[in-house]
Amino acid sequence: MYDAMKTPMTTQDGRMKNRGASAGPGRDRPQDAGQPLAGDTIGIIAGWGRYPVAVAEAIRRRGGRTAILSIRDHADAALEPLADVYGEVGVAQLGGAIDFFRRHGVARATMAGKIHKTKLFGKRAWLRHLPDLVGLFTFWPHFVSRRRDNRDDSLLAAIAAAFDGRGVRICPATDFAPELLADGGVLVGRPLSAAEEADVAFGWRLAKELGRLDIGQTVVVKNRAPLALEAIEGTDECIRRAGRLCGSGGMIVVKVAKPRQDLRFDMPTIGIGTLQSLRAAGASVLAVEAGRTILVDPPELADFARRSGITIVSLFDDEGLTVTDPRADAA
Repeated sequence: MYDAMKTPMTTQDGRMKNRGASAGPGRDRPQDAGQPLAGDTIGIIAGWGRYPVAVAEAIRRRGGRTAILSIRDHADAALEPLADVYGEVGVAQLGGAIDFFRRHGVARATMAGKIHKTKLFGKRAWLRHLPDLVGLFTFWPHFVSRRRDNRDDSLLAAIAAAFDGRGVRICPATDFAPELLADGGVLVGRPLSAAEEADVAFGWRLAKELGRLDIGQTVVVKNRAPLALEAIEGTDECIRRAGRLCGSGGMIVVKVAKPRQDLRFDMPTIGIGTLQSLRAAGASVLAVEAGRTILVDPPELADFARRSGITIVSLFDDEGLTVTDPRADAA
């Protein structure tokens, strides 16, 4: 099954394969990405999902040690056995997180996993995530003085700056697990029909604009009509909402990186939960961006998609257009 997720995708004129080769998934990786870690201790700020587990496993495979800080109410129980040192922290307790990493010799750390903003907006949620002094200083312009907005990129960049300024450099998780990035191709299933290619191209442009505004990454379309756009509810609920709106199924789900994606955080991520949402909604195709999408547990993804009749395609982006769009050649 894993081999199926490495198969190059081509059209009759070979356009997709040739254009993808010039913009492959390694184009933004540092030269040392995926190299042995020689006992280095790498910090992981772990949110929800299997992604932090996959990153921790990759670090250990490369000879590194892991200092894992789980975000309270979010992280997978499977993380603790993978940690050389382990702790838990509230999402706004930045000073405590930085002290934890520095105490254990961490110079590089990464963020992996989702933070459920809907949980943070719940009643009394902040009582479990009260900021310490560093967190208060970092978030004051966003939540108190309101001089800055609360979009994901704004908040995550502020967090990264707080860590970087105190001696812990935030790095892309793919520096330590580059094998999780999606290659270009039909990863599972059959080639797309002409109508499906048109839907993917249509959804791709919408999703890129959604990302440019830092609202979401996912769009669900059918017959070149938008059914659902992702916002604070997240990818899974966006897909399931489309299923409730379109009982006949057969939708196309497009999930892409933002046009100016910061590779250190909030990379598009596909796991089994994503595919479960597609199956529940009756969606038939998932299109993702090659070199900018994390695939968690690829063999399991391939097996689940095949059994569910879901086609997964991974395409390279050309200035906001998927290579299935004829306008990409005319640009």
